Amino acid sequence: MSVSEASDWPVMSIAEAHARLTAPGERFEIVEIPIRGIPTRVWKNAPPTLRDVFLNARGFPDRDFLVYDDERATYEAFARATLTLAHRLQADGVAKGDRVAVIMRNLPEWPVAFFAGVLTGAIVTPLNAWWTGPELEYGLADSASKVAIVDDERLGRIADSLGRLPDLQRVYVSRLAEAPPHPKVARLEDVIGPVNGWKDLPDLPLPEVELGPEEDATILYTSGTTGRPKGALGTHRNMTSNIGAGGISAVRNFLRAGQPLPESDPHKLPQRVTLLVVPFFHATGLSATLGPTMNAGGKIVLMRRWDAEPAMRLIEREKVMSTGGVPTIAWQLIEHPARHKYDLSSLVAVTYGGAPSAPELVRRIAETFPGSQPGNGWGMTETTATFTSHLGRDYQNRPDSAGPAAPVGEMQVRDPADGKTVLPSGSVGELWVKGPQVVKGYWNKPEATAETFVDGWLRTGDLARIDEEGFLFIIDRAKDMLIRGGENIYCVEVENVLFDHPAVMDAALVGISHKTLGEEPAAVVCLRPGGQASERELRDFVRARLAAFKVPVKIVFWPEMLPRNANGKIVKTELKRVFDKAEAPA
Repeated sequence: MSVSEASDWPVMSIAEAHARLTAPGERFEIVEIPIRGIPTRVWKNAPPTLRDVFLNARGFPDRDFLVYDDERATYEAFARATLTLAHRLQADGVAKGDRVAVIMRNLPEWPVAFFAGVLTGAIVTPLNAWWTGPELEYGLADSASKVAIVDDERLGRIADSLGRLPDLQRVYVSRLAEAPPHPKVARLEDVIGPVNGWKDLPDLPLPEVELGPEEDATILYTSGTTGRPKGALGTHRNMTSNIGAGGISAVRNFLRAGQPLPESDPHKLPQRVTLLVVPFFHATGLSATLGPTMNAGGKIVLMRRWDAEPAMRLIEREKVMSTGGVPTIAWQLIEHPARHKYDLSSLVAVTYGGAPSAPELVRRIAETFPGSQPGNGWGMTETTATFTSHLGRDYQNRPDSAGPAAPVGEMQVRDPADGKTVLPSGSVGELWVKGPQVVKGYWNKPEATAETFVDGWLRTGDLARIDEEGFLFIIDRAKDMLIRGGENIYCVEVENVLFDHPAVMDAALVGISHKTLGEEPAAVVCLRPGGQASERELRDFVRARLAAFKVPVKIVFWPEMLPRNANGKIVKTELKRVFDKAEAPA
């Protein structure tokens, strides 16, 4: 009997389940320690650093770790490639605290580049592989990265910037067909060779670098309301806390259903196989997927790009047990006409977050994949991905919730007017969160850090309510932002680009609903007197300056200045009705 089939569910509350699972001596035991002077609950048994995650992964030497087309790397092969690259980075002068950027699509080389930087003590800085050249140049300059490890396509985007990045001393490029175009550039394969040859590399020692849980480990960039991305500076503890958060959310369901706890030793369990279709450079792909998978000896199957039918072939071939990332993935698997051609019975989890999803999707997952559990959660780059998790029967019972927080985390709903008054259960206000997942602050942005991080608490900018049992319900985003298929789009960034067009006098970006992506960007524009511009021209103007996912899918022209309220803010609810009318049946 599965967890979701228990008839007398639930037999205990969330608080009771958490109390049992986190008690002294238990796998998920919690202790309280001071972090930067703030008492913080942490996982006692979590790996202290990402280096410990790497070492734990070496405990599964013969298991396949990374699969990409006809390329396969075992954990031992991955470890040898990582150590080889780490020693090369040290030879290049990379020292503790230097920044090493990783900019590539999901390739087997991505985790090698990331953990090679980790083992040198560098602050690894994954940049969004979908960014344009100017956006990538900003990220490299803002982080002052000393080395960048990129793929061939990303090299093409940053090649013109290399002369303007004095801190960037070396660029290693994966899968480069031509000769290196610049003295700073070298082929990554000249260091570690091709993926299928990693197993033949020498077994080098770990670099001798002292690492601790509270030391800086990563910079993950998140779009900012100023129009410039901000680098969220994360520690080793931030990154490893997801291992406990993800694990306890699944185990909690067994207790709630009155069932015995499952075996927890990954050495005694079948290997868990994940089809990863969200980018490694996202906190979800990195912190919520890569780290926990490695720590448990799981396998990650990669795709060049998401395509539903090839994905189903991979699920059948590799016996994939979990996939997802955003609602788009789940919808396409459910509705694909060729679904019945493939054996998808290995799937036990279809999870997602990062975009609004319909409660209907929860029901459809349960119907279509009866052996699997639907799941979602809430988190931000600033919470190093997962802060709340929602799985199985709990999710089916509250499909409009994002679930309860992991027990190391705390949540409060405060009055947005003062940011201090804590509101009672069920009240709508601004969500504040605290815990070992919350990053230290923003890289080189003291003012933004002071505004957002207060006495250990993170001001999320989301409007939410929390019910009596601790389930989180996201109501709206206080920040002017929309989420397209898991990608954050801050409206002001796109609006600023539209304002730069000489014919544009006024502009606003709004989100319009989309069944699988959650929402898409659309713009309303008022042209200057005598100004001329077509919808296509404006979309091309934005596309030339921002990543493709930020380009408005529709642009409507408004005959006068856009409607504003008494405070001078554009009334976007009125503008969204324009697109609602356009989509309404005749």
